[in-house]
Amino acid sequence: MRRGGVSFLTSLLVVLFFWQSAHADCPTFSTVIANGAYGIADSQGRVLGACNEDTPLIPASIIKITTALTALRVLGADYRFKTELFIDTENNLFVRGFGDPFLVSEEVLLIMEHLKKQGITTINDIYIDDSQFALEHQTPGRKISSNPYDAPIGATVVNFNSVSIRIDKKKQVYSAEPQTPTLPIMKDLGKHRPPGRYQVNVCQSSCKPKEQMARFSAELFRSQQLKSGVGGKGISGRKTIPKDARLLHTHFNSKTLSEMLASMLKYSNNLVANLVYLTVGAERYGYPANWSKAKKAIHEIMESEFGPETASIIALEEGSGLSRNNRVSVRFMLAVLNRFRPYAHLLRKREQTPLKSGTMKGVYNYAGYLQDGKPFVILLNQDANTRGTVLERLKLGRYPALEFGPET
Repeated sequence: MRRGGVSFLTSLLVVLFFWQSAHADCPTFSTVIANGAYGIADSQGRVLGACNEDTPLIPASIIKITTALTALRVLGADYRFKTELFIDTENNLFVRGFGDPFLVSEEVLLIMEHLKKQGITTINDIYIDDSQFALEHQTPGRKISSNPYDAPIGATVVNFNSVSIRIDKKKQVYSAEPQTPTLPIMKDLGKHRPPGRYQVNVCQSSCKPKEQMARFSAELFRSQQLKSGVGGKGISGRKTIPKDARLLHTHFNSKTLSEMLASMLKYSNNLVANLVYLTVGAERYGYPANWSKAKKAIHEIMESEFGPETASIIALEEGSGLSRNNRVSVRFMLAVLNRFRPYAHLLRKREQTPLKSGTMKGVYNYAGYLQDGKPFVILLNQDANTRGTVLERLKLGRYPALEFGPET
């Protein structure tokens, strides 16, 4: 009883310590920061003012800047994702993906047109080989919903695992994108919906992600096969490439990693972020990709970039910010922004301020650069969204120098 009481008291004191530090260290921002932190640095990365700079807080989507920086370090700005195409003696096509985040309708059509130029006139069955990913689980923090932000991920992902559909007054379902034909999966996802336009992910309710992703991918490849003038028909599904199949073509995406990251940051695409995150681990430690390799790679790179002390206070379960178990500090994010400066143009501008937002229930964050180049970070884990007010104060220079005390 005594031991339990001591344990409870110790836990309570720890909670109170962090609560007090998060509430007491920002006296001049007390009306807008109830539980959070901020920091601003000069163009050399030297901290000019901050509070709670070492308090670990939930980052939400601002963590995508860290994912982007890590990918640029490991993969390089000109890196291109690949997809391999095999064909067997029965003219069955096998698609082996390596996590290309932008394997969209246009890219699939390019693949099929290339196969036709190589003399392929018939494709029968189409199979998806997803062996290059061996995920322990789906994305931490992902919810089961129709929201595209909750789309599953895997080795072969087409159109961000989401469909854009239009349902007319007669309840007929059509593709809402001119580059994407109406697929059978779209009609299934459009059932029981009222007329209108929808953007939904392909895996909802009790769906099995691997099977659904393979179905979607195979259907898109089939439709683009026919569009390119290659004949044939057959079944589709998941299947490992047989030994008698030959490599027909290795497709490298038209977009470079730098171009993909610009889109990822602009639209805050969770699927893209986590495919990039997983690829960093796989390229560093070998395929198949998994979460353990990615986490290890990210931590090692952060430790190399910023030192073990800074890296020790961060926790990155995944690369998009979906997980509420992710943690970063203001000091860490300022260091990331200092390294990310050459790529600041990849960030979306809001009122001439390049920044990334991070928003979840009770989480309202900003990270970016002021017009004069100063990096800033705002981490608010509270009910009130006052990040705009905090940012305006930083823009006006209304912050005390080193509010947290002398920098050590």
